Amino acid sequence: MRIIGVIAEYNPFHGGHLYQLREIRRRYGAQYIVIAMSGDFVQRGEPAIYDKYVRTAIALHTGADLVLELPVCFATAGAEDFAAAGVSLFDHLGIVNGLCFGSETGDLAPLAEAADILLSEPSAFQDILKNCLRSGDSYPKAQSQALAAVLAAEPTMVSDPERSMSTDLLSDAPNNILGIEYLKALRRRGSHITPLTIRRAGQDYHETDLFAAGGFPSAAALRKAIFSGEIDYFHDVISDLSQYSPATGGLPSRNISGIGDLTSGIGDLTPIFPEDLTGILNAKLLALSENHADLTDFADFPPELASRLARRILDFASFQGRVEQLKTKSFTYARISRALLHLILGITRDDVALAKKLNYTPYVRILGFRRSSAPLLTDLKHSCDLPLITKTADARTCLDTDGLKIFEKDLFASHLYQSLLFAKSGKRMPNEYTKSVIVI
Repeated sequence: MRIIGVIAEYNPFHGGHLYQLREIRRRYGAQYIVIAMSGDFVQRGEPAIYDKYVRTAIALHTGADLVLELPVCFATAGAEDFAAAGVSLFDHLGIVNGLCFGSETGDLAPLAEAADILLSEPSAFQDILKNCLRSGDSYPKAQSQALAAVLAAEPTMVSDPERSMSTDLLSDAPNNILGIEYLKALRRRGSHITPLTIRRAGQDYHETDLFAAGGFPSAAALRKAIFSGEIDYFHDVISDLSQYSPATGGLPSRNISGIGDLTSGIGDLTPIFPEDLTGILNAKLLALSENHADLTDFADFPPELASRLARRILDFASFQGRVEQLKTKSFTYARISRALLHLILGITRDDVALAKKLNYTPYVRILGFRRSSAPLLTDLKHSCDLPLITKTADARTCLDTDGLKIFEKDLFASHLYQSLLFAKSGKRMPNEYTKSVIVI
């Protein structure tokens, strides 16, 4: 069987995601598409705008066959660990043939060359990287400059105009960055999975104007429009995805099977935003201060950042306001946001180290599947070398002590998210022990 994996957040799902799923079937002949998806918190260090079950249902309705959850320790990590966890998960399944990701280049060759440089870190790369870091640049910016300089100095790159664009692979190109990390992870593992890429369709990743030129609205533009009340996401976006044509976005005119039933019984459709974490964050900081806790125990909290935060604990601000308080040339918004989220979720450096020791993914958590994917699930039960979890209560019988400790981080994160939903909507939703897998 031709089975292709996609590592995603769908925060939220948009036309570009639908385009990718359809292209995977058309271009690569996928019989099944497996999604490794972030749960209720995402890599930007924020809560997902809709919970993992709502986003799972959307993915299944729009082309995915099976949706699995990335452990929260890595769903909320930087690009390298995020990618490593997704690749590890697919490797352990034993049935995934290809890993497809969107990229700004749409071309594997320059991404592969960049991955080779980042894996080998030649002396020229190391020298430039160190100089940039000494000058106060953040690590992502320093890495981008070092990679661009090494690629520009490579003769083959200079003589090939079509690939000269690779000297700017990491500047304002988040999908390229992740793509390179996927390639690095595949090579580190000696994985049999074949990397595949599709040029990203739609608006620029960073575009926040819903009506800007470029095709499909970006996830950032959609989040902003949902926050402002400018759109009803499920009515204005999801129900309209099938209306895209080649002239408006490159999608064939085709109905999305069952999309009308999407909002029926799958969960609370209340959107959650970073600012909804404000009260929890300020209370957590006060408690940690009272107990004289060492902030550097938490993941992504180097001493300098911990010291800056400790001095400002009583400077109460919103979640995003806290990030702005701490932001410097060396610490990016996303890096600080992830650190604060890890503090809220209680994810420590030791937790991350343990999860890495367990090869990133000590279990496979199934969030949902299509009934038509029964043959895929049958094969998965025989090929996967990790415990398959469909019922939360079963985790205690199929996981060892270390695996259960990582799994309990996922449970806490989801229950915290559900508390945010309750505070905002007043609705009591099924918890992780009573919620069923989504089946379509």
